[in-house]
Amino acid sequence: MFTSNKIWSKAVVVSLLSTGFLVSSVTAGELTIYSSVESDNLKIFSENFSKANPSIKVNWVRDSTGVIQARVIAEKDNPRNDVFFGHAATDLLALDEMGMFLPYSPQGVDKLDARFRDKKSPPTWTGLWGFAAAICFNTVEAQKRNIPQPKTWADLTKPIYKGQITMPNPISSGTGFLNVAGWIQIMGQDKAWAFMDQLNNNIVSYTHSGSKPCNQAAAGEYVVGISLPGRAASLKSKGAPIAVIIPEEGIGWEMQGVAVMKSTKNQADAKTFVDWAVSQAAMASYASRVEMVALPVSTPPKSNMPVEVTKLMIDNDFAWAAKNKAAILAEWRKRFDVKSEPKKK
Repeated sequence: MFTSNKIWSKAVVVSLLSTGFLVSSVTAGELTIYSSVESDNLKIFSENFSKANPSIKVNWVRDSTGVIQARVIAEKDNPRNDVFFGHAATDLLALDEMGMFLPYSPQGVDKLDARFRDKKSPPTWTGLWGFAAAICFNTVEAQKRNIPQPKTWADLTKPIYKGQITMPNPISSGTGFLNVAGWIQIMGQDKAWAFMDQLNNNIVSYTHSGSKPCNQAAAGEYVVGISLPGRAASLKSKGAPIAVIIPEEGIGWEMQGVAVMKSTKNQADAKTFVDWAVSQAAMASYASRVEMVALPVSTPPKSNMPVEVTKLMIDNDFAWAAKNKAAILAEWRKRFDVKSEPKKK
């Protein structure tokens, strides 16, 4: 099992889970936390919690959003985690409907942006930060291949982009789902599915990681990666030849949240973790890595982050997305799953 001081590989964690060796913590001073935060971000966030709370050992279990969601539903009769951290609000809402969470109002929750707060009192989950959609565009490779820079989602359906685009799989990736749910809300059902049919003609593969398409574009494997603004900004700051494009029609977005499992045997430490997760110090940590946080902080704006991100984020209906997610994913799977990349063993 890996702790907040050292993050093991996903393969090791999955092995522990599948063989049944991982169990929910039952003693004070230890927590098992499920998370779908990108690995490099989780390493920083977990280390910050460990420094602030050295007496609490955290067994972190990290995987993509869809994998974590499927696992916890499979474990619903015998839950193995104490807390969710950095899991998509759309999925937290679905688990909340199943009665999995302990109502808890963390210290300082009233100071958070209203968009990030559960409307129930006391809340059963709390939003922490938001992540949105963006196009990562390799300017060097595009020039070599005489491919124009897109300005809109619709541009990506043009034949010139055929074989040059990757995007996240919405079944396994929260980033993938926020795109699909966003397109449906922006365009309406019929036009959105027609758009995705055309886009699919140009897609090389659907990845199981939200950041991978941007990494691929930055490396010059493909010209276009539909991904995350935060990832694109970080790669650009490191010298990658990419433009960070926020399509003019608007972008879908999701928030990452925290919640305590009703089944936890360690409520005290679980609540300590949630209190930390909404603290000013934690928010400053998030702000250095993501697009927007639930609490205003004085951290300098992320370098190369487009100002259009917050301006073009849609008025996302999280309740609608949670209610319709299964049907949306079933339709997506039927139409497009054949192009999904193989899952790692």
